[in-house]
Amino acid sequence: MVCCVVDKQMNACALLFKMSAVLLLFLFFRITVSAQTNAPQKKLDSLLAVNQKNQKTDSTKIKVLTEVYRQYMRMRNVEKAEEYLDKTIQLSHEKNLKKFSAMAYYRRALMYHGRSNYQKAEENYVIAVSEFSSIGNMDMEAGTYLNLGALYSTIPDYVKSLEVNQKAITIYEKMGNEVDMASCYTNISTIYQRLGDQSQALVYMRMALKVFSKEGENSRGVAVVYGLMGNNYFEASDRELMQMNVLPGQKIKLALEYYNKSLKVAEAINDVGIIATAKRDLAELYSSTGQKDAALKSYQKSIELSKNGDDKEAYASNLYALGNFYQRENDFENATSFLGSSLKIAEENRFLEIEKDASLGLSSVYEKQKDYNKSLAYYRQYIKVRDQIFNEDKEKEITRKQMQLDFNVKERDYLLKQKLTEGELKRQQQELTLKRQQLALSAKEKALDLLTFQKAKADLDIQRLAQEGKYARARYQAQLAASIKDKQISKQDQQIKFDGRVKIFLSIATVLILIIAVVIFFNQRKTTRLNKIINNQKKELEQLSKVKDRIFSVVSHDMRTPVNSLISFMQLLEGGNIEQEKLNRYAASLKNNLTYTSTMMENLLNWAASQMQGFNPYLENLDIKHLTIEVIHSLQNNADQKQINIQNLIPNETFCKADENMLSLVIRNLVSNAIKFTPVGGTIAISSASSGNRLEIKISDTGIGLSEVQLNHFNKPGYLGAGVSTLGTNKEKGTGLGLLLSRTFIGLMAGEISAAANPGGGSCFIITLKS
Repeated sequence: MVCCVVDKQMNACALLFKMSAVLLLFLFFRITVSAQTNAPQKKLDSLLAVNQKNQKTDSTKIKVLTEVYRQYMRMRNVEKAEEYLDKTIQLSHEKNLKKFSAMAYYRRALMYHGRSNYQKAEENYVIAVSEFSSIGNMDMEAGTYLNLGALYSTIPDYVKSLEVNQKAITIYEKMGNEVDMASCYTNISTIYQRLGDQSQALVYMRMALKVFSKEGENSRGVAVVYGLMGNNYFEASDRELMQMNVLPGQKIKLALEYYNKSLKVAEAINDVGIIATAKRDLAELYSSTGQKDAALKSYQKSIELSKNGDDKEAYASNLYALGNFYQRENDFENATSFLGSSLKIAEENRFLEIEKDASLGLSSVYEKQKDYNKSLAYYRQYIKVRDQIFNEDKEKEITRKQMQLDFNVKERDYLLKQKLTEGELKRQQQELTLKRQQLALSAKEKALDLLTFQKAKADLDIQRLAQEGKYARARYQAQLAASIKDKQISKQDQQIKFDGRVKIFLSIATVLILIIAVVIFFNQRKTTRLNKIINNQKKELEQLSKVKDRIFSVVSHDMRTPVNSLISFMQLLEGGNIEQEKLNRYAASLKNNLTYTSTMMENLLNWAASQMQGFNPYLENLDIKHLTIEVIHSLQNNADQKQINIQNLIPNETFCKADENMLSLVIRNLVSNAIKFTPVGGTIAISSASSGNRLEIKISDTGIGLSEVQLNHFNKPGYLGAGVSTLGTNKEKGTGLGLLLSRTFIGLMAGEISAAANPGGGSCFIITLKS
């Protein structure tokens, strides 16, 4: 009994799978795109650490929770994603920040939609629509309706799909958003295709194509509609073709034409997904016309393209299509292989529609091989998956009739729009007729102008003949006069040749003199330029020598004290008669000295490395927010000792081109200086601002600031100050190398650094880098 049922259902399943595969690509969705990371677990750990550290229940906490659940979604950890989604929604409702909870419901719906859990996806879409509506976010409200329409088309529930697409169209009309409205038209056309009304589907496809074409012929929307139009002609019955004013014999030709148009546009915009689908559609067409080799090549090309992409669902669909082709050709070995691969991917990723169709395909293959045990096993899997998608089967003819009745009611909303569209087409036809008449009139005017021109040309020819007679007589007289003058000219020729030789000699002499003068001029200019370069290098070397002397002075002086302190401390320890209180005090003092010495040595080594040949930065696209968080964390203890508040005002996902180690060291030096010169209870702020392709990072404080002389000295081009350190507000010592090292590293990264005074007191350092 099972085997008989499989035979009866396979032909219908092949057609339904083709339509489902088309919907996978051609149904328009509103999705949110996020940057992927090469180390998901590392990013997740970082986000969890930030969340654990931030105990405040404010909008920042909600943003962190949002990033955590989105990272779990990317890692396909549904359980953890649900946990943090619930936390985000709860906190958003408590703080009356519905924009976060609305996006949380929306993204949860997308997650379940992608896993074919349509019931949960629908529940979350409905809540998201309600919340987007309550905060007046019309764009996301309409986008959620668009996704609901795609979901209902997949189930299928065409009445609901049409209803929510109409709601989306109403909102897009208010917004004046023609492109997304055209996406709704496209989705509605697929509904008519599924119902077998290809003629009405074509009407909506043309409406969508008219809007998409405004963006240019080479756009994704145009490619999608061309592919749908190809399917429309390919799947239409003879009766439906007659309704579209197309002869049955033109069916394959038109389908092939639109498939190729879709392929051409997709290749122009390099959309691999549409290219793969167009290749699969062409393969189905070739297979139906008996072109087996061409069909096989197209199937294989579609698999090759989708295999290298990120869309596993499309890859599984293309594997199924080729497996189904081999099944029709009774190549059971290849059919089993490709259908099995498709089923495996579908099971791993919960692509229930593909799992259902692949199970039924394998059941049919094993039935033809008379392996009834495996056939029955795969048929049971098919029934199990089908029941997960549908609670009960619906009689297709009853459903279709009910849908048609509902459409007759709901299409009234579209009649006015269709009439306007038809009126526009008639107007364009009238304009075309008028242009043709104008061209015809222009052609007659050109013919009349040509006759006038030919008459004027004949008159000119008569005048030319008369003039030629006059010219002949004048030429004869001129020849007589010329023969008389030839003798005079021959005498003058010798004199002219002699004068010419003299002129040539003088010209050559003049050119040689000019060349010599130019060579002398450029040599002097080159010598002057080289002297300037040598003088500049001399000045730089003298300045570097001074810096070196000052650095060695600092090292010789500042290294002696901590080393002597360490020796004295060790002698005290050897004696063993030191009190615990003194021991703690001496240890704390020695720790401060050694910390300062360690910082000085680190800056000194980094500066020395920057002066060596071959020390080049590795520029990459850095997340400034993440980098400054790490720097602040490393200096938080120093700030806490002086009760200084460090504010990180840099927005998320702020990027610039820089070397991570260099920029981290520069920001750490500047923040450390700010802590040093800011009194207890002060504030340090780190912010950023974009200007074109440049990013400014500003580090400001409320400390004692720099004097005008110090500011001018730091901002001048040849700044090389080093070795001079001022005590901080709590008598903290410094190395004197921090600003020199910062200036050097920023220069190596093709950036700029400057200092200014804050209006309310304190100083401000501004780093400018390429973004």
